[in-house]
This record gives sequence, structure tokens and C-alpha cells, in this order.
Amino acid sequence: MAKILVTGGCGYIGSHTLVDLAENGFDVISVDDNSRSDPHILNGVEKITGKKIKNYKVDLCNYDDLFAIFQENEDITGIIHFAAYKSVGESVKEPLLYFENNLVSLMNLLKCVKEFQTPYFVFSSSCTVYGNPDKVPVTEKTPPKPAESPYGYTKQMGEQILNEFAKSSGTNCILLRYFNPVGAHPSCLIGETPLGKPENLVPVITQTAIGKIPKMTVFGDDYPTRDGSCLRDFIHVCDIAHAHTLALRYLEEKKNHSLCEVFNLGTGNGVTVLEAIKTFEKVNGVKLNYSIGPRRPGDVIAIYANNDLAKKLLGWDPGFSLDEMMSTAWKWEQKLKADDTILNKQKPDLN
Repeated sequence: MAKILVTGGCGYIGSHTLVDLAENGFDVISVDDNSRSDPHILNGVEKITGKKIKNYKVDLCNYDDLFAIFQENEDITGIIHFAAYKSVGESVKEPLLYFENNLVSLMNLLKCVKEFQTPYFVFSSSCTVYGNPDKVPVTEKTPPKPAESPYGYTKQMGEQILNEFAKSSGTNCILLRYFNPVGAHPSCLIGETPLGKPENLVPVITQTAIGKIPKMTVFGDDYPTRDGSCLRDFIHVCDIAHAHTLALRYLEEKKNHSLCEVFNLGTGNGVTVLEAIKTFEKVNGVKLNYSIGPRRPGDVIAIYANNDLAKKLLGWDPGFSLDEMMSTAWKWEQKLKADDTILNKQKPDLN
């Protein structure tokens, strides 16, 4: 079995990708400092796969600690790099934090790749690299516009770094540009666990529905879209995860046409924020408490994917509908509440 290092393996997409890789015959290890993730999510990964995944609690910005992982695992053949800060709003407030964390961690990782001659590298990129595109859907050849946030700039810079690194080192790289990953594993053993107040739409929806958030805000209803709210391409996290497995297979089988290739990962369907809310309400029979607020800095107006290239070359075909995305997200939120209730009942009464 090929050994794959997944950075950010305790995170949302990382944990689902661990499952998909393990179920498809890969030997996987994780590195995650758990500063913005829950290490207990690996218990769910183990229950699903029947395999215990080792996680190294290491900050990728610490080169020596990262180097030690490679020394201990010299048989690593591929890397999937998720570990990064990802809050658009926070990046607007704290740009230096994002540039330092997201770029230094990537460069440290690439130094190890070069030192240990790791042949395959898959990068977690984002549709934010397109900025506010002139037309949608966007293809992989759509010219990038200025990013709308420092987070988006770190993804644009990350792609540039990898393009140059691939040419100089001969490492085979794939850049996967995600659109909006949502939902949870159908088993409800893993899902999205945002720390603190969530900023992504679907966790905000589910936390409003469960009562954690009293009232949610739709940021703007005056955009040039069909109902005035921002338009996005929502894609189920399990479909995103499987694309990483296919990307590694693609590289292993030497099907790539160049050292660094790009693929969009989206359904190809544009959904507005208000449409997503209405779909959640319809599928789950829950009425959401929301109001319309002002536009939010950093938000792109409208973007969705042309995913023809990923379908053609990777053999990727997203299978989850928007209804299933909203259904699994809600079931996961309900499970989190049930788990909290059980945990609170088990706590000793210290009064």
C-alpha cells in the first residue's frame, strides 16, 4: 500500500479524505496541530474504516518537527495538503497571520518533499483564486482576478509556489480548486466541527436550526443575482474527498500531461444563499430564523464551476444532491447535540 501523508487530517475535509483513502487501499497518516480541529474526529474515522489512523500533533510552521515525521516515514509516496487557516473574515482582519501560517507551512512541507523526493503532491486550493470572475461558470482556464481576501491570496500564492516548485523539482502536483464543501459522512460519525462561531453558510444554518445561534444573517440581498443574495456552488464533502483519491491514482498511473495540473471541484450548479436556506427548510422540515444584513467584506458575488475536466481526466462524478447535502449536515448537527447531552449527563455534579 502506498503511504499518504494528509496534513490537516483532523479537519473537515481532511478527515473525510482519510476515510476515502483508507477505503481505497491507501496507508494513511495525519499531521494536525489541532489548533483549529478536534482530534476526537479520528475516532469516527476509525469506526468507519476499521483502521486506527496515526496523527502527529505538529505545527507545519515548525520545520524541524515536520522533518522528523518524514524521517520516521521515509516511505511516504504522496502528500495531500489541507492544513491552513480558512476563515475569509478572519483573514481580512488578520492578514499577516494568514500569510505566515498558510505560506510558511506550505514551504516547509515542500522543503521536506524535495529532501525526501516525495513524488506526488495534491494541494487543497479554492475557487477564491478566481476572485470575482467576469462570467460563470468558471473553467480551469478562467483568468484569476484579484482575490477578495487575504485567504484567497494565500491560495493564489500557494498555486504559484507549487507551479514553480514542480518545474524545478520534478514533483508531480495537482491543484484542486474546491467550491463550497458541505454536508457530512452518511454514517454521521464525522462531519464539520467549527471551533467558535462558524462563518461558512451551512454550519451557520444548522446551528441556527438547532438553537446554538439565535438568528442568522444573510449578508446582502442587493447583489446582481436572481434573488439578490450571493451565488455559490455547494458540493458534498464526500465527493470532494473522493476526488483526492482519484487525483493520487491519476498521478500514480502517470496520466498527468504536465508536472502541475488544475481541476475544479464543484457540481456545476449555482445556488444562492436564500435558495440554500429554503432547501434546508424543505428537506428537514425546519423553519430558520434569519434576517437580511449588509454585505460582508471579502465575499465574492457569484461563482460556480465548470467541472468537465475533472470528470473527463480524473473520472470524478459528484453523486450527492443538494437535498442530501442539507440532510446529512442536519443529521450531523443533531448528533453533535445528542453527544453533548450525553456528555453533560455523565459529568459529575460538583455542587
